[in-house]
Amino acid sequence: MYDYVIVGAGSAGCVLAGRLSEDPACEVALLEAGGSDRTNGVRIPAAFTSLFKTERDWNFTTTPQSELHDREMYWPRGKMLGGSSSMNAQMWIRGHRDDYDAWAEQGAEGWAWSDLEPLFRRVERRSQGGVFGTDGPLWIEDLRDPNPTTAAFLEGCAEIGLERLPSLNEADNTGFAPMAVTQHRGRRWSAADGYLRPARKRKNLTVLTDVLVDRVLWDGQRAMGVEYVDGDGERQQARADREVILSGGSLGSPVVLARSGVGPVDDLRALGIEPVAESPSVGANLQDHLVLAVIRECPEPVSMITAESPRSLVRYLLFRKGMLSSNVGEAAAFVRTLPSLTAPDIELIFAPVPYQDHGQVEPTGHGTTIGVVLLQPESRGWLRLVSTDPAEPPAIDAGYLTKPADLEALVRGVRAAQRIYESDAMAPYRGDPVEPDAEVVTDEDVADFAREQAETLYHPSGTCRMGSDDDAVVDPELRVRGVDRLRVVDASVMPSLNRGHTHAPTVVIAERAAELITGGSR
Repeated sequence: MYDYVIVGAGSAGCVLAGRLSEDPACEVALLEAGGSDRTNGVRIPAAFTSLFKTERDWNFTTTPQSELHDREMYWPRGKMLGGSSSMNAQMWIRGHRDDYDAWAEQGAEGWAWSDLEPLFRRVERRSQGGVFGTDGPLWIEDLRDPNPTTAAFLEGCAEIGLERLPSLNEADNTGFAPMAVTQHRGRRWSAADGYLRPARKRKNLTVLTDVLVDRVLWDGQRAMGVEYVDGDGERQQARADREVILSGGSLGSPVVLARSGVGPVDDLRALGIEPVAESPSVGANLQDHLVLAVIRECPEPVSMITAESPRSLVRYLLFRKGMLSSNVGEAAAFVRTLPSLTAPDIELIFAPVPYQDHGQVEPTGHGTTIGVVLLQPESRGWLRLVSTDPAEPPAIDAGYLTKPADLEALVRGVRAAQRIYESDAMAPYRGDPVEPDAEVVTDEDVADFAREQAETLYHPSGTCRMGSDDDAVVDPELRVRGVDRLRVVDASVMPSLNRGHTHAPTVVIAERAAELITGGSR
């Protein structure tokens, strides 16, 4: 028996475990399907792609995407302590203030920029201060040894008329800057590092790993705990005296809800699940940032293709510097591709390496990449439970590019990336086009290139949407509608994607949830 049972030790679950266990009178349990995060693939910043398709990755795959030439898309998600914060590219980007004001306007009262900006500062620890907080649990630092091509990219952004920002975390992030990263002295600093490791010293926190949560246990419509399958395949229960909190992410939380009888009633009954509460929006409203890589050869032998050399490894191990200290996405620009826009619609991420197929393609030569990211897609997808077996993944339809405006924005973004490549600053490092190649000329050619090559930027969200309307899955206090003592706290509650990356807002969502649960601010 515990006071709180938290499902999922990712970006949100680690925060909740840390904050709720601050009260020594509360017994807290944190349940994680994966295992340890203690491996060089986690610690070494540039090594994150080595974790893909391993035991530390959920290794999800979408259904065939009709607007992407029926490709089934690989979606990596962290399956270990720290969740995806232990296998992401460490980019700390809050998003634009309009993103959060839009949440409040859509019925999420208390979630506007003015409400959340102090929480961003609370979680951040950055010695320079400025827009950042200075004494929070998460280290936010500059890269220790950026690639020379990254400086050229930044100069190229200035050449085409973009504004240099003090940080990409300004309230209005329109412009360019080097990337702030969740690292400390050249090592990844995940949510597990910042929140969970200090909290594990407390006697009132129990952390269970390698346990797969099946469903919520009910007394009528009141959550009483969860049932899970342990590492030996045995079914066990963790009881909650106060609340159950689902922090399994945008793919994990909705499927636990559905297996527990909260979701679209007809779909549940078709699987033999007795409904507890009708919630047709569980699994709907799925959004993701789609990225398209524009790659050029690099005539100078300075790109990161030698990052795994013995010399590079020794430099990292001795000094925590060199190519292995890179997060790969070393700088970015947020751009408005239409004069009528008041906030960015495209992000351009610079990587000093040819980054193809999630970094799984071995480069044949030096090169650089500008990733063109669609920031606020109009397209929506869904995920659905296909089995009552907790080990069976859901069906995922991302709905990529099902709205024509999304493809049009991506094409404009590719043109912006090409203008940066053609700048004088990039000339020493600008070789022949790799993707798209020289034969891709017209906008129609670029559009077809997008259908062939676009991939996820790893930011699924929205599947347990927060709001004040009856169709929202959770209310603005993140309580699941139709039942008691059950909340969802993770990126799934986001009504719409932020113009940034999802790790930072997910941490803040969990900080806000901790306030709501305990009834006060810190």
